[in-house]
Amino acid sequence: MSGRLRDGLGGLLLLIATLLAYQPAWNGQPVWDDAAHLTYPEHRSLHGLVRIWTEPGATQQYYPMVYSVFWVEQKLWGYSMLGYHLVNILLHVSAAFLLLKILRTLQIPAAWLAVAIFALHPLQVESVAWLSELKNTLSGVCYFGSALAYLRFDRIRDKTAYAAALVLFVLGLLAKTVIATLPAALLVVFWWQRGKLSWKRDVLFLIPFFAVGIAAGLFTSSMEREHVGAQGSEFNFTLVERFLIAGRAFWFYLGKLIWPADLIFSYPRWHVSQGVGWQYLFPIGAVLLLSVAGLMSKKTRGPLAALLFFAGTLFPALGFFNVYPFKFSFVADHFQYLACCGPIVAASVGIHNLCQRLGSQKWEKSLGAVLLACLGLLTWRQSQIYTDLETLWRATIARNPECWLALDGLGAILYEKGHADQAISLFRSSLAIQPNNAEGQNNLGAALAKKGSVDEATLCFQKAVAIRPGFAEAYRNLGTSLLQSGHLDEAIFAFQQAVTFRPDYASAYYDLGNALLQKGLANDASVQFQKLLALQPDSAEAQRTLAGIAWRMATAPNPAQRNGTKAIELAKEAEERAGGRNPMMTAILAAAYAEGGQFDLAITSARQALQLATSQTNAGVATAIQAQLQCYQAGTPFRDKSSGP
Repeated sequence: MSGRLRDGLGGLLLLIATLLAYQPAWNGQPVWDDAAHLTYPEHRSLHGLVRIWTEPGATQQYYPMVYSVFWVEQKLWGYSMLGYHLVNILLHVSAAFLLLKILRTLQIPAAWLAVAIFALHPLQVESVAWLSELKNTLSGVCYFGSALAYLRFDRIRDKTAYAAALVLFVLGLLAKTVIATLPAALLVVFWWQRGKLSWKRDVLFLIPFFAVGIAAGLFTSSMEREHVGAQGSEFNFTLVERFLIAGRAFWFYLGKLIWPADLIFSYPRWHVSQGVGWQYLFPIGAVLLLSVAGLMSKKTRGPLAALLFFAGTLFPALGFFNVYPFKFSFVADHFQYLACCGPIVAASVGIHNLCQRLGSQKWEKSLGAVLLACLGLLTWRQSQIYTDLETLWRATIARNPECWLALDGLGAILYEKGHADQAISLFRSSLAIQPNNAEGQNNLGAALAKKGSVDEATLCFQKAVAIRPGFAEAYRNLGTSLLQSGHLDEAIFAFQQAVTFRPDYASAYYDLGNALLQKGLANDASVQFQKLLALQPDSAEAQRTLAGIAWRMATAPNPAQRNGTKAIELAKEAEERAGGRNPMMTAILAAAYAEGGQFDLAITSARQALQLATSQTNAGVATAIQAQLQCYQAGTPFRDKSSGP
């Protein structure tokens, strides 16, 4: 069998094996922050695509390559999750095939074993089964593609190869800036190959890569702090503490790579203190391991190169820079999606060399087959927890009972299902661990309010907005609870805060309008309902309320509540929105004209309303309109002592 045919069959088998290993997640529903990554309704147009590229902040993170892929996928299969997952799996397999080409280019033995481990290792499940981590698989393809092109340039100094490498690198950075470590990784490869580095041959041409990577990294770091929220007390560490985090994370990732047991979506967050002596063992141990590998490099540079690649590629996620997930845990499986290649390749070469010394290729094939079968089975099992968010949270709590994020998330799901008591228990457990969680306080307040504990709910909402002053949803909930308690002015202020912090918050405009109406401020209320209709032109509830305000302004017995000019303005808008087909709306316009002294128009509108009511066989409405018409014909406005027309 020719080498090309053998590679083709091997590639097909790896594709099938990977697809089967991820089969439980094929139709997995969105989890955690997936909703913030899948294309927003306002971004589904061509203008939305332009915003994805030109407006940092229009999307959760500025990764326009990722959001562009999601934009295209939304056009292709909407909310059918199968398509999204298959794309992620295929990108992962494509990254593996590119890695194979790189290993073949570098003439590294056991390339197929290394690539298969990379594709089937259960540590990769978080990157492949979690839709948001299209960031990893897409940037991974660009990373390996750029590396392969640059290795070609290194061999033959071809300008096209260099340009391709740089373009792919930039595209990869626009998918996830963690690949900014690529030029450093290439220097490690060149050192491993040659034993030393040359400024002119090895370093000089990588300077543009370093410059672009550093710039992208600084921009992303700024976005993480200012837009995503990677700042605050949870991120305040001294430089010494950051080294303690990095040392422990280094061993954590290496340990999970070697023995992938008890993998969790969110691991326990360590308590880091520079005053605790044993925590220094982790960075000291890492330095010792690198030192031993350095001493061995006189005979073989492979182990040190693998460790340098591993640590260097992990560097952006080791704790020296703030990233939002550190709020929950300092480590996550998806952080070592690319970094794991170093140890995997070293281990594969080690297995190959050991079997070569034993003089048996059968042992190598058998050992490799058993290893890959075990990894594939573990990946299949791990993929099952990504079927939906409830399954993910329950699996996380089972392995990490102190995960306040999962407790709060599961509580929110149970609350939506109507299990308020269970939800309250979970919210309380979450807040006992992390009381400064604004979402948790808001969630607990909503559940308590549903159970009728309004005063306690109000306290929860107040805590939520104190923790996060710009929390619009919590302000709206606070306003609702205050309104129920009779604190009208405070409720109005809370609703005003909600729409101030979130100008597109339609339901908060409705609540604010109703609160203003209850206080007798009809003019102010009408402004809020008009803002609501600008956001939601088809809101029938807002249209009815606006019409009711117009009716009150036109027909209230109390002169202080009447305003003919404003009533005409609002009634015209309500009648236009009804398309001239609703007799009630036309009758309100007639009453407004009468209050404004325009009796000819009042009579004309009242007759139109009467004709509509009659044609719709609405006898009750027709009788009421007939009585109103008689007032207008007598030259007097209609006065209504009830609450509506």
